[in-house]
Amino acid sequence: MSIVDNKKAFFDYFIEDRYEAGMVLEGWEVKAIREGRVHIKEAYVVTRGGELFLFGCHITPLGTTSAWSNAEVLRTRKLLLHKGEIDKLIGKVERSGYTVVPLNLHYKAGRVKCEIGLAKGKKQHDKRSTEKDRDAKREVEKAMKTHKR
Repeated sequence: MSIVDNKKAFFDYFIEDRYEAGMVLEGWEVKAIREGRVHIKEAYVVTRGGELFLFGCHITPLGTTSAWSNAEVLRTRKLLLHKGEIDKLIGKVERSGYTVVPLNLHYKAGRVKCEIGLAKGKKQHDKRSTEKDRDAKREVEKAMKTHKR
């Protein structure tokens, strides 16, 4: 079940590969995510020291968080993957000009997972053609719907 999707990533990038990563979260973050108080539209993934980190993921704390915990809205969160997957991603990013973007947050067996994608940036004309194809598809669906009546 998806919590939040990053629709902008599909508009700005060609997604070539997908990976499911665990996230290191604090208790108040998990509660806020379960309430749907998370945004990943401006988020991105960075590699540091052989590890992956999620930057720019905005999790708004609940009003009922405990007084002794310090709720950082935009803190850096570590992503958990197998070593082979991390090495493959780092190699592609450093050598081939790819980037890693978060695609969505979802639940799996009661845990919050982040689906990340190995992506290549789209040029402006690619974005225009994507938008044109989407509009054409919408028109066809609209025509089919009115034709059935």
